[in-house]
Amino acid sequence: MSAFRSRAGRNAAAYAVSNGVKNGIANGGTAALKNGLIDPHFQDVRLHKLLELIDSDPLGKIQDWAVALNLSQSHLQHLFKRATGLGLGHLLTEKRLQKAASLLATTSLSIKEISCAVGYEHASSFTRAFERRFEQGPRSYRNAPQEILAERQAS
Repeated sequence: MSAFRSRAGRNAAAYAVSNGVKNGIANGGTAALKNGLIDPHFQDVRLHKLLELIDSDPLGKIQDWAVALNLSQSHLQHLFKRATGLGLGHLLTEKRLQKAASLLATTSLSIKEISCAVGYEHASSFTRAFERRFEQGPRSYRNAPQEILAERQAS
């Protein structure tokens, strides 16, 4: 295996969440089934239950969902990827970062509080992930002019 990682996987999850109205995952997993995003051959009970779990706790952990569905983590991730074409971990990271961006724009919580609220143990890990996704740090994102913040939230 190679240590090289393509940005395509990361960008695919960002694209999926930012275009959630079209693909149905970001704005409710069950919409993914209704909108035909998930291949009908893979629409089984476990996938329906997973989408309900994601809807009820979007900041949850894959291991908890795997236990709830009586599957191994790897099998759950494989099932999701096969059905949607997106990695479950990438999707969850994108949802967390979108939530963080919203909190930065609308609250006065500290960056450390926001990082904990969206599921990061360490603020430094959160900051690195946020910078990778938004190409700027959380502090500069928060300090951006209000017009830019409104534009970001609309997209």
